[in-house]
Amino acid sequence: MAIPLLNSLHIKDKDITADAMLTQREFAEYLVSERRAHYHFTVKGNQPTLLQDIKRCFHSRQEPDFVTHDPPDHGRIETRRIWSSTEVNDYLDFPYVGQVFVIERQSLNKRTGQLHQEEAYGITSRTPEEADAKRLLSLNRGHWSIENSSHYILDWSFDEDRSRIRAGHGPENMARFRRFAIGLLKSRGARSVSQKMRELNGNIRKVFDLFRMTRNSCAKKHV
Repeated sequence: MAIPLLNSLHIKDKDITADAMLTQREFAEYLVSERRAHYHFTVKGNQPTLLQDIKRCFHSRQEPDFVTHDPPDHGRIETRRIWSSTEVNDYLDFPYVGQVFVIERQSLNKRTGQLHQEEAYGITSRTPEEADAKRLLSLNRGHWSIENSSHYILDWSFDEDRSRIRAGHGPENMARFRRFAIGLLKSRGARSVSQKMRELNGNIRKVFDLFRMTRNSCAKKHV
């Protein structure tokens, strides 16, 4: 569905980010060759050879190319490091490779002192001249900010993965309703969709007031 969706959008010179499911040669060819856009893909186990080749490139990495330290919000301190390389561009069996990269994310829980670390590998059609390490990290974070602000809510607040609606257009219609509900809550200034859902749950009066659905919940007109 990605290609038909993008066919309706102007994406020339834009960066199209995608998780591992869309890290496909056909999709990369479409973006760069047909649409003159750029890809920024996550590489995981569904492309095992590509993943191993990129891992091998960064096996003995030295100092990172760029580092960020996030403020200690939400009770944790996060550090992100990124390394990028063009050394395997000609070797990889993937179209229009500009560079590959690995991002290391460390999260320190301030209360428990527990340190969590993970690595993410990726590939992009942007050359180092077009996107340095700082820019690559920014693109990656931008992608996951969308993932966290939408898909996380769908998974945890709506429990979408466990939905038993299967017949006909039911799954598609319900997915649209859920996303519409998230958009409505955010348009009303909800900083935490899950918290606002708990607040409104079982209280129809608050729902009416939030969305100005009754006469006495609308602002009075001054004559």
